[in-house]
Amino acid sequence: MRGESATLDCTPLGTQGHFVLEWFLADRSGVRHRLASAEVQGSELQARVHDSRGRSPPYQLDSRGRLVLTNAQIAVCNSPNGNPAPQITWYRDGRRLEVPMEVNPEGYTATRTVREASGLLSLTSTLYLRPGKADRDASFHCSVRYRLPAGQEGHLDSPSFHLSLHYPTEHVHFWVGSPSTAEGWVREGESVQLFCRGDGSPSPEYTFFRLQDKQEDVLKTDLEGNLTLDGVQRAHSGTYGCRVEDYDAAEDAELSQTLELRVAYLDPLELSTGEELSVHLNSSTAVNCSVQGLPAPALRWTKDSIPLGNGPTLSLSKITFDSAGTYFCEASMPRVPLLSRTRSFKLLVEGPPEVKPEETQPQAEGSWREGDEVRLVCFARGFPEPKLSWSQLGGSPAEPAPGGQGWVSSSLTLKVTSALSRDGVSCEASNPHGNARHVFHFGAVAPQTAQAGVAVMAVAISVGLLLLVVAAFYCMRRKGRPGCCRRGEKGAPPPGEPELSHSGSERPEQTGLLLGSASGGARRGSGGFRDEC
Repeated sequence: MRGESATLDCTPLGTQGHFVLEWFLADRSGVRHRLASAEVQGSELQARVHDSRGRSPPYQLDSRGRLVLTNAQIAVCNSPNGNPAPQITWYRDGRRLEVPMEVNPEGYTATRTVREASGLLSLTSTLYLRPGKADRDASFHCSVRYRLPAGQEGHLDSPSFHLSLHYPTEHVHFWVGSPSTAEGWVREGESVQLFCRGDGSPSPEYTFFRLQDKQEDVLKTDLEGNLTLDGVQRAHSGTYGCRVEDYDAAEDAELSQTLELRVAYLDPLELSTGEELSVHLNSSTAVNCSVQGLPAPALRWTKDSIPLGNGPTLSLSKITFDSAGTYFCEASMPRVPLLSRTRSFKLLVEGPPEVKPEETQPQAEGSWREGDEVRLVCFARGFPEPKLSWSQLGGSPAEPAPGGQGWVSSSLTLKVTSALSRDGVSCEASNPHGNARHVFHFGAVAPQTAQAGVAVMAVAISVGLLLLVVAAFYCMRRKGRPGCCRRGEKGAPPPGEPELSHSGSERPEQTGLLLGSASGGARRGSGGFRDEC
């Protein structure tokens, strides 16, 4: 009955544990439109309505997958209660649709005019249109135009609407998403996404699979078209496929695509030597670096960030102490950025030590003077590390020299003497393989003449001052004795008698001296040393 619901039942014969129901509607031209689908598995049912045409659908699925139709009403434009009768025009994307009023396979309009009881006119226009895929994003609306007094014209526009078009799949695109390279390589251990897109509407169902021994191994089925492979490994390399399940597609439509997933990997490097390699001075050696990877990796050797060569083998000849250090083997893949590995070894060069002195200043012959202070520095290297010793005491312990390269240094500070000028100062480096020696020479050493004269003069003055002090002290000790350091007249006063004052113009010192010289024999005989001043 009109206005009531109608239920359409579609049930497969026999007992089916898992099946899919799909409902279609064929229009007047015979084109089928999928309305709904239901997947039944046991007692569970997953239903989906496909064709809602932008509004609540006039049908639904019940719990058994049956299609339930309600009162179904394509586009209708109604203009009620107008006078005089208006005109209705249809538009697509703002441009007038030129469709006839006669029945036509591509589209037509049907207009119905009703005179209401009030005497006003109601106009209804129905648009019948066969939409194409180009109409999937088109905007439609209708416009009513009506006459006004004095020859004026008015119009009203309806809200615009879009069609929910269903059309079959014609093409399928299948590709590897980031982080793949331009050549499709992905790095081992990363998560990779595979994308599959069909151009049908509504979105078809996608099935992902992997081809192994010409057999399809199904990986995932969904409506989104996305497949994520977490932490891919080298064993995941191979052929992957995507198939679109669209029963409305043409028979000649290509609904399946495949691609090659290539997983790049790089194993740890292996060296033919261990972490350390000891060789002798002036010898030759070769070291091999091997690696497994895909695509084929490139190898190069470096030392102190300086390239030494490419390839798996490093050859060293006429090895010197400068050859010692850390060598790196680096594997990289230019076609797969950020995928690289390195491995290093330390080269030890054994041999007797070599010595290198630091030049002393001044260097010109005859520039050294006796007593000048000089600092001597001696550098040495070898392996095992050499010990440094000096021919003079006071050398500092050996320590690594600035700049590295295995050099050690020791310093000695001393004063230049004639003996050092004659014999020199030697520095010697030794290790179990031998020793090396360097002698520092100073050439002719000038004496310190100016300083020596000043020193002699100072000593003489000091001795003279000391004698004067002793003489003054002696005189003071003798001051209390008669006749000592006094002027005498004819003889010395007898002991105990006071000294008499003398008059005259002669200086006491002169008188005393004369008296002493004239009667010196008598005074020496009677007074001895006590009468001498």
